[in-house]
Amino acid sequence: MSKVIGAPADVAAPPADAIRAENGLCYKVLKANPEGEAIAQSDWVKIHYTGWTTDGEMFDSSLVEGEPAIFPIDQLIPGMSQALQLGHIGESLRAWVPEELAYKGVKGAPQGMLVFDFDILEKVTPETPSFEPVSDAVSLHDGLSYVIAKRGHGEAEICEDNIISIDFTGWHVESGMIFHSSVQNGEPLIGQVKDLFPGFREVLVHAHEGDRLTIWVPQSLGVDPRGARLKGGLVFNVDVHEVRPAPKGIPAPDDVAAPPADAVFTSSGLASKVLVAGKGDRHPNATSRVRVHYTGWTTDGKMFDSSVMRGAPIDFGLNQVIAGWTEGVQLMVEGEKRRLWIPENLAYRGMPGAPAGMLVFDVELVAII
Repeated sequence: MSKVIGAPADVAAPPADAIRAENGLCYKVLKANPEGEAIAQSDWVKIHYTGWTTDGEMFDSSLVEGEPAIFPIDQLIPGMSQALQLGHIGESLRAWVPEELAYKGVKGAPQGMLVFDFDILEKVTPETPSFEPVSDAVSLHDGLSYVIAKRGHGEAEICEDNIISIDFTGWHVESGMIFHSSVQNGEPLIGQVKDLFPGFREVLVHAHEGDRLTIWVPQSLGVDPRGARLKGGLVFNVDVHEVRPAPKGIPAPDDVAAPPADAVFTSSGLASKVLVAGKGDRHPNATSRVRVHYTGWTTDGKMFDSSVMRGAPIDFGLNQVIAGWTEGVQLMVEGEKRRLWIPENLAYRGMPGAPAGMLVFDVELVAII
């Protein structure tokens, strides 16, 4: 991280005025708001946080990232979960989390007692939908159903060619568990409607900008928005934030059909060439979080996605994307622009609704975050 937030003076050990729980967790309230809403284990919260080891080394901070983080309380390490449930919305806390309530010596994770400062901003707990279509749901085919729970401000129905920005949370019907949420990830899904998986694509053409929907997706269409096939029925809450016409695509490069002679191949079959040299010698690793601009084409020259067209780079972890991206972006340094030819086995592997075959990406590594 380029920015470091200095550790508090009491980082090495809990001070005398800290409150100690029976299991060893210590905390103190830095800013009180006793009238604020209490937090339960089933809640999701939006917080700013910074974490240090007891020698004063910062290991993580949402303040450095510049955006608050959203966490389901029950998915945090036990000490964070417990500390946040001791606070209220609008409060700031400092917590000393012993190792047995933190990462328990897991390799690669921060070691020993950890110290966190939390600013608890708001609850963002998703409203659990009915796992069966409600009586006024509209049925399309094969059990695919939807209801517009809240009508937005848009007048025209969404078209397949529109680019939309949506937030969603999805549940497995059988288990009742959330399996994916753009809200938690902090990044809405942005794309052309016709490129979305069928459960979204076939419903969203009946919606409008600003609508809030619930969508019931049957087993036969059980694909999550990232393209992974899932078993059983699914249900989604979806908020449509923005709808806009699709701009004209970015023309494909002359060598889109196949890697040229000057491309460099790796042992996996990934091919690439540098288009613009970067600066420095720092490369991301397989778990780094990066900011990139990109455009993707199929080998017949059809553009299927582009952050350049949307006007904003995207941030993601390199362990959260297709294998060709995970490998290819690690070859780059900040400021570099590179063309990647990604064979299908390193791309979407024939997943329904995803671009098929070899894919070609122009990628600019804006920053290693």
